[in-house]
Amino acid sequence: MDENDIGGLIVDCAIHLHRRLGPGLLEGVYEAILARELEKRGLSVQRQVSIPIGFDGEVYDEGFRADIVVDGKVIIELKSVEKVIPAHKKQVLTYLKLTGLKIGYLLNFGEALMKDGITRTINGTL
Repeated sequence: MDENDIGGLIVDCAIHLHRRLGPGLLEGVYEAILARELEKRGLSVQRQVSIPIGFDGEVYDEGFRADIVVDGKVIIELKSVEKVIPAHKKQVLTYLKLTGLKIGYLLNFGEALMKDGITRTINGTL
């Protein structure tokens, strides 16, 4: 399954989850359930994945953690806020650049409609 196929499943699961639970719960609630729903669809899911910084042959562990990494190909960052700010989008792009992965999703479960809370970020071109 490629990144775009995985992305489609992520969006489907996020919309389904948001419809069932509604907006505004703590991020951890959405993270746990979304991870399990993705696993039920046959995907490999890792939660709270450490992302080190590599530079000039040295590795720095600054405590960056991706909320979810799916099949080792797609990063998901979850929020439950009234409004996404540029720093949230920058967080996803930082994780993509540090890992070399190509696609990341910022999912804001704080939006009234989930479709308004989905931001797809691409690192380079696919």
